[in-house]
Amino acid sequence: MPERNIEFGKYGARGIKGFEAVARQLDALAGYIATPVTARRGLLARLHYLTRSTHARDAARAAGLTVTDRTLRAWQAGTRTPSRRNLAAIEQAYRTVRRENVARYLLARLNREGRGTRVEIHPVNQSQVDRPRQRAVEFRTMNVRRWDRIVGAWAAGNEQELDEAWVDQVVDLGSQWGQYEYVTNVGFAA
Repeated sequence: MPERNIEFGKYGARGIKGFEAVARQLDALAGYIATPVTARRGLLARLHYLTRSTHARDAARAAGLTVTDRTLRAWQAGTRTPSRRNLAAIEQAYRTVRRENVARYLLARLNREGRGTRVEIHPVNQSQVDRPRQRAVEFRTMNVRRWDRIVGAWAAGNEQELDEAWVDQVVDLGSQWGQYEYVTNVGFAA
């Protein structure tokens, strides 16, 4: 894959890696709590999600939220407020647990019993690239039928595996797959 060594953005093209765009779209489908963790309502909603059952508390501890039950109760009661570091840990644990909980549902929804999901790939923005250096890269659509590796890597937070899984799907574009390693957006409606 020699195309993966190209200096992206050297002439002013703007975009992100394809797997990052897919991760953003999967995050949007996961339906996270909209209120930020810094607001009292957002904090309480996340703490409720992470402590509503024994399984949820165990998953939160496995995701890195390592505070005592007494501290959690104090945060929920409002007698103590978490530090910035603890707020970041709460947010990270919430996102990790939410991804794990939603992954099975998203996988079934995206695979659609083998029919797959139509994916739109929006090419990089070349408006800042000089005219002679611009490439003709068009908007593409493709049907992704195997989401197992993509969703599994997303749920685990493994960016390298997600990149490899996404590139394996984009290879179906033939000789143009290298042009879609960087994109402005990847959209799919599942």
